[in-house]
Amino acid sequence: MITIYDIAEKAGVSAMTVSRVINNTGRISEETRKRVRKVMEELHYIPNALARSLVSQKTNLISLLITDITNPFYTTLARGAEDAAKKAGYRLLFANSDEDYVKEKDYVDMILSTRVDGVLFAPAGDHSHDNLLQLQKHQIPFVVLDREIPGIDADVVLGDSKEGARNLVAHLIALGHHRIALVNGKQDVSTARLRYTGYKEAHLLHGLALDESLVVHLGFRDFQDDSALNELFQLNEPPTAIFAANNMLAVGVIQSLRQRGLQVPGDISVVCFDDFGPTGAINPFLTVAAQPAYQFGQLGMQLLIERIEGDASVESRRIMLPSELIIRSSTQQLLPLTT
Repeated sequence: MITIYDIAEKAGVSAMTVSRVINNTGRISEETRKRVRKVMEELHYIPNALARSLVSQKTNLISLLITDITNPFYTTLARGAEDAAKKAGYRLLFANSDEDYVKEKDYVDMILSTRVDGVLFAPAGDHSHDNLLQLQKHQIPFVVLDREIPGIDADVVLGDSKEGARNLVAHLIALGHHRIALVNGKQDVSTARLRYTGYKEAHLLHGLALDESLVVHLGFRDFQDDSALNELFQLNEPPTAIFAANNMLAVGVIQSLRQRGLQVPGDISVVCFDDFGPTGAINPFLTVAAQPAYQFGQLGMQLLIERIEGDASVESRRIMLPSELIIRSSTQQLLPLTT
């Protein structure tokens, strides 16, 4: 293993001089600096990041904690965060909570022991409050992404979940659908609450009565148990359209519908919140409220780096990004029943 003493011997300088070159401290001539760096390259020496951080109190590491790396929204968000971090000279550590508060807490404990400079945090839900308090207690800067947490004062980058949901449901109503089911996330997640609110507002604005039997609150991650659809289709008046509150739920819904022999949109229309990233461009099918996922990560990282490198006492900032209604082939005009 190559040490700074090996570098010093070959470069003809002291170990202290090598240390100053590595940490960019002290007064050293440019000629000496170049000579030391050349020897470091020749010997393939990689400075010890932990040792350097003990001197500088800075690691240039940022943690990105998200809820589901398999969700294309978070995959694209992560790319935006990574690109912004690299441009500013930071490296990213990824963590995935799987919408699980205990797993999220384990990652927060790891973050506290890793000496990261800051955290981009997409919370699992309202109970993430205690995990975020731990970061505040240890004075680690963080920015909250996608979901707000009551009682936490922090920079946050959000999507307009309420407006996006309202637009999706209004689109279905315009096609003649009055029995619209909502397959949603759990109500301890702010985005699920807001999408439910948008769903209700769309009914109110168009003079439709709200039937709570058409509303199902599941988890956001997947759709492993499709018994909820059984209940929907056993209603006296089953739905003619389904609003899936995120893309992962939409995949499960469509798979379940096909297993029942139902065609989308021939037998039932389906819309969802969030698009499917680059893979969705291969065969675009679902009508969606698409969020600018890359900008979530990019803007969140910019806010976080400003916190790390600037005045931490600046008032918290709140950025809300709009969604875009993209109409594709998963919806169609509802034809009146013939007798």
